[in-house]
Amino acid sequence: MRKIIVGAFVSLDGVMQAPGGPEEDPIGGFKFGGWVAPLFDEKMGAFIGELFSRPFDLLLGRKTYDIFAAHWPYAAKDDPIGPLFDRINKYVATRNPAFKTSWQNSHLLGADAIAAVKALKSEDGPDLLTQGSTEFLKALFENDLVDEIHVSVFPVILGKGKRLFGDASFPRALTLVESRTSDSGVVMSKYARAGDVTTGSFEFDTPTDAELERRRNLT
Repeated sequence: MRKIIVGAFVSLDGVMQAPGGPEEDPIGGFKFGGWVAPLFDEKMGAFIGELFSRPFDLLLGRKTYDIFAAHWPYAAKDDPIGPLFDRINKYVATRNPAFKTSWQNSHLLGADAIAAVKALKSEDGPDLLTQGSTEFLKALFENDLVDEIHVSVFPVILGKGKRLFGDASFPRALTLVESRTSDSGVVMSKYARAGDVTTGSFEFDTPTDAELERRRNLT
């Protein structure tokens, strides 16, 4: 059984669009492409390096796949990520049946991407790691397929933009496995599944008349 691990850079208000550069994803008039670069430091590099140090395959939405395919095969030879991404399998979700992959070891998930992901997840093999892929991530969260989330929260507010979670995410409790902070103020955390969401209450055992009136006014 393979895990699905989400790797994400997000702003404090949850935006994850175009972290890598101004031309990465300007869709919707997004003006802050490249917001990660000024805050990326050695401790962040170590956090990402640990994520990439274990065996994994990539699980990508088509737009992120295009970004990676136009960059990593051409990266400098002293950048270890390029050869690593070349070598591993890359599974791509796309709604375009005519889409053709251009990068070695790339595989389309087909017309029913979620069914294909479930089949991959049930197999033996390396974990499936997502990067970017906001639209595809929403489908993974909605179908309760994510096992771990490795998220780096940057001290910046971006306003409008593509976000990590959608309104239809499957309710799920998480356990904080690890958290650390970079010198630039980025909070890097690892979360794992922890069962169903539990609730409690700070209300009085016997509600006050004011509280009962407040509840009536909600309807």
